[in-house]
Amino acid sequence: MALDAGQCKLLVLTLGIDRVLEQGALQVNIFGSADKSDWGLRPLLAFPPKSYCGIYSQLLNLCKHPNVRYLRVEWKMSRWGKPASDPLFEFSVFAEESGARLKADEALAATA
Repeated sequence: MALDAGQCKLLVLTLGIDRVLEQGALQVNIFGSADKSDWGLRPLLAFPPKSYCGIYSQLLNLCKHPNVRYLRVEWKMSRWGKPASDPLFEFSVFAEESGARLKADEALAATA
């Protein structure tokens, strides 16, 4: 995902898990890069491992990472107890600027 250059933003990153097989774990990390080639060794943000369906949000303060121009999502799945089948997760990751929903609601109310 490309970011606006020189923007100091607070992003809300939302992980939505719609489907999971029992005894599975999902680890989702967000990495940043200035040039799309060096993504660093440590993620900018790491969601705690998840094993259940749900919606989970975290804040990412890009002011602490002024050189970051691109974001990338990486994930790892694992399974315990029943090694005969592969892990299965249906999930999405969504990013939006903090307060974006409030601004959209205010604009809608102003037109009504």
